[in-house]
Amino acid sequence: MNLMSWGMYPRIESNVFKFDGEESLKHVINEHSELIPYGNGRSYGDSALSRNIVDLRPKNHFIDFDEDNGLLHVQAGVMLAEILEAFVLRGWFLKVTPGTKLITVGGAIASDIHGKNHHVAGCFCECVEDFKIMLADGTIASCSKKTAPELWKATCGGMGLTGVILAARIYLKKINSHYINQTTIKTRNLKETFAAFEEYRDKPYSVAWIDCLARGDDIGKCLLMVGDFRDDGQLDYRLKPQKTIPFNFPSFALNNWSVRAFNKLYYGRVKERVTRQKVDIDTFFYPLDAIGHWNRIYGKPGFTQYQFILPKETSYKGLEEILGAIADSGKGSFLAVLKLYGEANGNWLSFPMEGYSLALDFKIEKGLFELLDSLDKIVIKHLGRIYLTKDVRVSRETFEKGYPEIETFRKYRKDQNMDTKFQSLQSKRVGI
Repeated sequence: MNLMSWGMYPRIESNVFKFDGEESLKHVINEHSELIPYGNGRSYGDSALSRNIVDLRPKNHFIDFDEDNGLLHVQAGVMLAEILEAFVLRGWFLKVTPGTKLITVGGAIASDIHGKNHHVAGCFCECVEDFKIMLADGTIASCSKKTAPELWKATCGGMGLTGVILAARIYLKKINSHYINQTTIKTRNLKETFAAFEEYRDKPYSVAWIDCLARGDDIGKCLLMVGDFRDDGQLDYRLKPQKTIPFNFPSFALNNWSVRAFNKLYYGRVKERVTRQKVDIDTFFYPLDAIGHWNRIYGKPGFTQYQFILPKETSYKGLEEILGAIADSGKGSFLAVLKLYGEANGNWLSFPMEGYSLALDFKIEKGLFELLDSLDKIVIKHLGRIYLTKDVRVSRETFEKGYPEIETFRKYRKDQNMDTKFQSLQSKRVGI
């Protein structure tokens, strides 16, 4: 079967294995190597691509819900969208959610995903009570932070390389509205952007769109959106119908001029320094989910998202240097997202650290990987790291410099005989 992830690059031929129950999955694991679990295919690069794929999406049943504690028990193939559809009406929301609801719970754990509230809530695995996982020898382990700390630290953020997550118990948060009080702050440069993040850091949710092609005194100008849930009792949430991009755009349609024009219009639509709006969950958390197959705007060659994070003490200088390099290259991104993060957790390959991250989408074209290689050097110089869930090309050397616990992870995988059983294109590229 021809398979790809959300970035549509690379495309590979894979054997896709479905399973009815634990015994049939055990048979797949015993009989095959180079396996990787595959959820809804929304990771951007090659982290869920391999010669052999274990399809988790059909395992999408709700098992139990403890209303008193907000503890939801689900199979790993359940999507966040399915949780929202079932539970927002009852006054519950995800404690941590990324910018798309179209990912599975298993994928959220494997990537230890984060959202607009990392500075107050941490990563997704902070809301996980425990999970059930099938290991390399076909045995099933029940894993929590207390009962199996090494397996926990390896699996949460471990990119599916420790086993096949089967089910999990996660805590939801209580809400009383599906609307958000959103405040938008318009800044003129990077200095104002950093000041605005600090001024509004008491807000639980914050994210900024940044103009990555701005130069000179305008470099780092942004629209910062912060918010919190309203308390109006309006919980009549329904999934909205999608508008769909029906075909791949011509590759030339996305270029320096079209991105520059979009950035000017998007930034210019906000007239005042501070504005306030009432928006719904989908508008605030998942704006791109309103457009089906939006990845097709990048054309048939596909795209990659370049996401890095820098420690707080180096974030300003690092971002200033990186934004300058991107502007000089002319390879801009109209999706450029800046976020503030809180302290790192103890998971060996989790991406966040206290500081700022920037995520940018670039179409695959001549000269792109050379540009990203040059940005890698700036990231490493400023003590940062690259996000594996979005990556499709980072070198082993660059990756290793950003993750101090990489040897601990490698040793654990080898000791548990996971390294020969669970592999992805990404794991072989970066040596994990």
